[in-house]
Amino acid sequence: QVQLVESGGGLAQPGGSLRLSCTASGFTFSNYAMSWYRQTPGKERELVATIISTGGWINYADSVKGRFTISRDIAYNSVYLEMNSLKPEDTAVYLCNARGITIMTRGYDYWGQGTQVTVSS
Repeated sequence: QVQLVESGGGLAQPGGSLRLSCTASGFTFSNYAMSWYRQTPGKERELVATIISTGGWINYADSVKGRFTISRDIAYNSVYLEMNSLKPEDTAVYLCNARGITIMTRGYDYWGQGTQVTVSS
């Protein structure tokens, strides 16, 4: 059974920090690109950051470059998003995604349930 379980969301003040975690189970972690997306009501889901589980390729949305850091720990089947210098516009539900990147896993796409991040004074 595939599961992606996010944690670490909550309320932060502008300029503050939060660390999101996503723990995966039920699939071979290294065969998937792991991403964080975010969504707010009335807007399209936005890709925030992606990390390839092997090779270390990382990409960020322009809106979070220099403020957010994505990392992964294969030993714990987990991916993290360190968010610093938070802004009110970072307020969203953050979702963890796993997308297959090998011949055998291409086409598989898994989502977590999301964790709410609210940035407000």
